[in-house]
Amino acid sequence: MSNNTVYVTKSSQFLPNDPVDNNAMEARLGLVNGRPSRARKMVLRNNKITTRYYAIDPETGEPNYTNAQLCAQAIKGLEDEQFSLADMTCLAAATTIADQLMPGHASMVHGELASPPCEVATTAGVCASGMTALKYAYLNVAAGVHRSAVAAASEAASKVMRAENFAPEVAYKVEQLEKHPELAFEKDFLRWMLSDGAGALLLESEPRSDQRCLKIHWIDVFSYANEMSACMYAGARKEDDGRLTGWSQVDGATREREGFLAVKQDVKQLNEHVIHYTAERPLETLQERRGLKAEDIHHFLPHYSSHYFRDRLYVGMQRVGFDLPQSRWFTNLAEKGNTGSASMYIMLDDLLRSDRLQPGEKVLCYIPESGRFSVAYMLLEVV
Repeated sequence: MSNNTVYVTKSSQFLPNDPVDNNAMEARLGLVNGRPSRARKMVLRNNKITTRYYAIDPETGEPNYTNAQLCAQAIKGLEDEQFSLADMTCLAAATTIADQLMPGHASMVHGELASPPCEVATTAGVCASGMTALKYAYLNVAAGVHRSAVAAASEAASKVMRAENFAPEVAYKVEQLEKHPELAFEKDFLRWMLSDGAGALLLESEPRSDQRCLKIHWIDVFSYANEMSACMYAGARKEDDGRLTGWSQVDGATREREGFLAVKQDVKQLNEHVIHYTAERPLETLQERRGLKAEDIHHFLPHYSSHYFRDRLYVGMQRVGFDLPQSRWFTNLAEKGNTGSASMYIMLDDLLRSDRLQPGEKVLCYIPESGRFSVAYMLLEVV
């Protein structure tokens, strides 16, 4: 097998429907038990997201794209005179919550595309799953197994954030929630953090001469699940000792009553540990393993879920001797929202379409995941 250099030669994104501003989002997602959220304004003040996209028809209030359809639309955007879906021999696709438990997300996306037979791989998880899909595609091209590969990621978070998914639990716990509002906050705050969208990247063993491409130097993924309990989860209940009780271990009535399928996050655990495990620890390793130096990086693409973490991330980076000035940071969080595993794909597409990039510049991507504290870093070079 060969050891090819791999390039991102084309990027694409798909964001459903019209952008939704902060005043319209609760109407689009619905009121839980007919009452406005007490957390919404505070969360929005901290995350500084001003618009986002939902796969919800603004007229009917019903979903109008499946997760697989969002992903397929992004992949179709890769087609041009040099690449068609008929050329696709390898597809790796990621998402946090697929439309179904099985088949895998990539199989459903391939079905939506109706393209010729190809190799497919689904990567699951939270935000870093988009990078494990990208690494799968990258390694296939690097090994010479495929001349090109498509990596894609998509999220349809709005489907689990609609009000009707919260109502049974809130009705069941209404007295507890009045006395202990933090019980609701762990789920409610995510309704104002997450949004829908998809992105796709075409990877090839040769760059294109007529446009800027990105040479992949490396992709490194770190998991600290051996040290940390689950922080962001769905389909489970977190017990006092940190263990998860999965949806299949309880009966249907319990699943509905306790909101098992809602996305939940241990906010206290997130605040205490996310910078240490996704910035400080791995950056120390990368400076030693990869010879990574802040002064070599021209563009830093951080996928943080909220503006609240921006300065805290910078302080954590400085603490381990990786002082990368915020003037070199690029983000589209305020306009595109937090699209989870698809966020870096959408960010890279926006960066490639901007006039910021010059040949020879280095791009460092940071993709943390609070599922059970994982993080991915990727180093790219503009060619």
